[in-house]
Amino acid sequence: MDPIVTAITVLACVVVAVILFMGLWNMFRGGDANRSQMLMRARVIAQFVALVVLLGALYFFGRGPQG
Repeated sequence: MDPIVTAITVLACVVVAVILFMGLWNMFRGGDANRSQMLMRARVIAQFVALVVLLGALYFFGRGPQG
């Protein structure tokens, strides 16, 4: 796979993980409920983007059956 596509894929997954841990941190310290909702929405959007990037990378750069 192209190194740029690999970097974008890893970055998308890291962004999802960072948003997830920010939401967990906010929840455990008893933070604002509105901030928790905002982080949850941001995480869902980031997961969608990461999924699209992963599926696009597999579709365009994955190795299919070699016939």
